[in-house]
Amino acid sequence: MKNPPEQFTGDVWLDPIVVPQDADQRMVVALVRFAPGARTAWHSHARGQSLHVTSGVALVGTRDGVVEVPAGGTVYCPPGEEHWHGATPDDFMEHLAMLENADDPASTTTWLEHVTDDEYARP
Repeated sequence: MKNPPEQFTGDVWLDPIVVPQDADQRMVVALVRFAPGARTAWHSHARGQSLHVTSGVALVGTRDGVVEVPAGGTVYCPPGEEHWHGATPDDFMEHLAMLENADDPASTTTWLEHVTDDEYARP
């Protein structure tokens, strides 16, 4: 399914792999595909998030800077850390997004403002 424009810039598709079926199941896993230049809005996760890049190069930004994570690489975003992730300007990128639901699943991810073009382009 295509992700909502309120939370993403550009074309981003999500294929759920693991979706909790009851309160005792907490793990969420999805394959997320970003078109060139596409990215999430700023956000944070109550229990953190691991991203494993399966194709392309991911850009992962925090309030302190941006890192590149090549295919085969994994990055961990700690609980509460404001971050964004997306594709480079010229290539598609796919990653596995892995996170644990909070006690209230609605509070697992806190979505913030969109990443500006300047934030996306910074080294």
